Amino acid sequence: MNFLSSTDTEFLTVTQLTTYLKRKFDFDPYLQKIYLTGELSNFRLRPNSHQYFSLKDDHAKINAIMFKSAFQKIKFTPEEGMKVQVVGRISLYEPSGSYQIYVDRMEPLGVGALYQAYEQLKKKLAAEGLFAQNNRPLVKYPRKIAVVTSPSGAVIRDIITTTQRRDPKVQLVLFPAVVQGQAAAASLVQRLEQIYQYADFDTIIIGRGGGSIEDLWPFNEEIVARTMAASPIPIISSVGHETDTTIADLVADVRAATPTAAAELATPKLSEVLLEIKQLRLRVLNGFRGSLKIWQQRLQTQQASFLFQYPERLYQGYSQQLDLLEQRFQNVTQQYVVQQQQDFQRLEQRLLRLSPLNQVQNNQLQVQNLQRRLIRAFQVDLKERQVTIQHAVANLDQLSPLKTLARGYTYASDEQDKPLVKVADFTPEQTFTLHLQDGQIKAQVLKKEQ
Repeated sequence: MNFLSSTDTEFLTVTQLTTYLKRKFDFDPYLQKIYLTGELSNFRLRPNSHQYFSLKDDHAKINAIMFKSAFQKIKFTPEEGMKVQVVGRISLYEPSGSYQIYVDRMEPLGVGALYQAYEQLKKKLAAEGLFAQNNRPLVKYPRKIAVVTSPSGAVIRDIITTTQRRDPKVQLVLFPAVVQGQAAAASLVQRLEQIYQYADFDTIIIGRGGGSIEDLWPFNEEIVARTMAASPIPIISSVGHETDTTIADLVADVRAATPTAAAELATPKLSEVLLEIKQLRLRVLNGFRGSLKIWQQRLQTQQASFLFQYPERLYQGYSQQLDLLEQRFQNVTQQYVVQQQQDFQRLEQRLLRLSPLNQVQNNQLQVQNLQRRLIRAFQVDLKERQVTIQHAVANLDQLSPLKTLARGYTYASDEQDKPLVKVADFTPEQTFTLHLQDGQIKAQVLKKEQ
């Protein structure tokens, strides 16, 4: 078999073929918007990045990519093996020559994306213990309540009406927030953090009216749940209808079915409080009267007792015992004083025997004798040293050059006071010093004779 020659046909490069196929994919109208269902395969969540995975069924598989901007819009977290429905376009990736689907939207198959995201977040926060950590009791008699809701909805009107009816002295402070839409979660968080900066609120009520899961979704956002979990103030959640359960309801300390129920939970009914106070007052009075009667009976019993009739009998025995103890104290004190006196006398006698006075006197005499001996020895030594010095001075005087000079001798020295003893030490016209018995003479060499 022979290949066709280049004159019969033109060979394509791989790049040219791939580019041609890509154009086919990109310009085919049936491939620009594909609705596809399949099972997620090779899915590894890459935070803050593009997502690369595969979609497969029992007989085929296709590579898929979902860019970061599209992935951030989905409400749930895809997982390996999850069956999903995707919408995207089919194109060819030129470097590898493989075709793939570029996913724009994704939803779980069989359940809504929001419900799937709700279940995932609920499972995650439950594992962290956020639903169990806030079970604080509400303040029974609040003075100031913060309300986070829409300023124009029926929720705030119901709360105000119920609170004024039950306890008019409670102060309500509205923190208006967006409760629906993309900006709602951030608005709710901002208002809650604003409340946390104050220290004078006793309770927080957060909520909104009913609606679809999309309408209630801001109360299912993780950032709202974590902000509520960090609240230093007990929170009552009233979101949607009684059948609606949001993440905010699970994180809150107390969940109320309606805004009216939230206000009833937050405030006591003043008439019931007054009735309870009257009942407690009656119980206190009855209890006091009963206790007073018992104490009066005890007092009468004590007053009729033998000791109250003859109170002196109570301390007669103690008085006699006190006399005996006083006598014993005097005897013991006297014996102690005598014993101390005897001990003092014995110690005084021992001290006299061991007194260092005699030894001090003997030492003083010895010191005086030693001083006299030292003075005599010093005088003798001084005299001997004086005689030795006189002899040395006499010998030194005999050896002194002044004695030689006194006999008519003299010596010469140069300007550096170096002795000149030979004719060779002198130079013509040299100036030198001639040392005599009573002074010095400056002289000059006129002539040298050997």
